[in-house]
Amino acid sequence: MAKGRITVDEYLCKGCGLCTEVCPQEVLVIALDRFTPKGYHPAVLEDPGGKCTGCAICAQMCPDAAITVYRMVRPEKVSV
Repeated sequence: MAKGRITVDEYLCKGCGLCTEVCPQEVLVIALDRFTPKGYHPAVLEDPGGKCTGCAICAQMCPDAAITVYRMVRPEKVSV
């Protein structure tokens, strides 16, 4: 299975929470302990178990294009 991670640009994130609602792995949360430069609580990836698959649904839902997705796919084994 593919593994992934995301980064959230806190200068663009307005903390709307749309990404947290659509994440199938439920690894995105709104960080209530800090603020963006514009005064919003940003979305953050909380994935200690490595459940993020890099599906990019969160990035597609983000109205401000604040999410960048990185997807790591294992190279397939080559038969010799």
